[in-house]
Amino acid sequence: MSNAKIITQLEEILEADAGTLSESTSLDSLDTWDSLAVISFIAYVSDEFDHVLSGDDLRDAKTVGDLIALVNAGSAA
Repeated sequence: MSNAKIITQLEEILEADAGTLSESTSLDSLDTWDSLAVISFIAYVSDEFDHVLSGDDLRDAKTVGDLIALVNAGSAA
């Protein structure tokens, strides 16, 4: 899946307007990046990529690009 599609899905999870996120967007700057969003993102990655992200993986992620890298690393494994 392309990075753009992952970003689009993340915008849906975060209820953000389309086109508002980029790979450089800081997760700390997003008010809606909370525990529910984390769980939703983990479920999305599990369903779409058959890869389970850990809480530790996500805790270390600082940007949307970091999340994409986690998804891509898991789908390459």
